[in-house]
Amino acid sequence: MTTLGLIGSGNIGGTLARLAVAAGIDVVLSNSRGPETLGELVTELGERARAATPAEAAAAGDVVVVTVPLKAYRQVPAEQLVGKVVIDTNNYYPERDGEIADLDAGVSTSSELLQRHLPRARVVKAFNNIYFKHLAVLARPAGDERTVLPIAGDDGEAKTAAAELIGALGYDTLDIGALAESWRTQPGTPVYGTPYAAGEPFWEHGAAQADADTVRKAVDAAER
Repeated sequence: MTTLGLIGSGNIGGTLARLAVAAGIDVVLSNSRGPETLGELVTELGERARAATPAEAAAAGDVVVVTVPLKAYRQVPAEQLVGKVVIDTNNYYPERDGEIADLDAGVSTSSELLQRHLPRARVVKAFNNIYFKHLAVLARPAGDERTVLPIAGDDGEAKTAAAELIGALGYDTLDIGALAESWRTQPGTPVYGTPYAAGEPFWEHGAAQADADTVRKAVDAAER
């Protein structure tokens, strides 16, 4: 891939943009407030980065990351994402997003909601279970011992493309199955945050590498 599109450029989006530029990947950043609000980040990132609208970022990206609050998922542009691999980092926080009945009842996952909104895109869940400060520092070159991130999706080719991107950014991946299984990585599950931290609560501690065995055991330990 040559260009990563980012719909949302907050903590996770900004971190992914930095990792991508470091890996030699061009990035097109966007947010809900307009390209003019991203000038400082674009300047930091340098010539490989530019700011755009969400629709422009969606159109420009070979792979596109959606990293907006879940309550805003219906605002993600659909037409420009037809046929594309879309990586979803969203988590459901009722206190922020409002109560969503299907999620509360466990009959859907947040990524399945996004997939329904983007029926002609190919959604892959990733990056939602690691604290952004840990994501920023745990990347390692290929061949080194790497931290592992779980991914989920309904399209095998899309998961392969997502894994290739994640590999370029410095991480290995663990395929945990379909989007319906992505609840296993949501807030409150064993793999959410804790495996990548040197202590608990994870947001108060430095980063720690997590290998495939550690991540698999945490994923398997999840309970609804």
